Amino acid sequence: MPIYEYQCDECRRDFELLVYGGTTPVCPACDSDSLRKRLSPFAVGRGGASRTPSAAPACGTCGDPRGAGACSLN
Repeated sequence: MPIYEYQCDECRRDFELLVYGGTTPVCPACDSDSLRKRLSPFAVGRGGASRTPSAAPACGTCGDPRGAGACSLN
């Protein structure tokens, strides 16, 4: 159940919506189904395959059993 960002073509309102399965999203302000998906900055990122070998993982993602901040990468 992903959260998408939309802009309504009718009233121009920007909003986020949790979309279930085959549900057709509608604007919460005017009930129009004429929507445009917007690019979410949270949806954009680098996957693991594009990461350079020298790049350090974010704190807590190395898997150190002692917990976040315990490894020698900090």
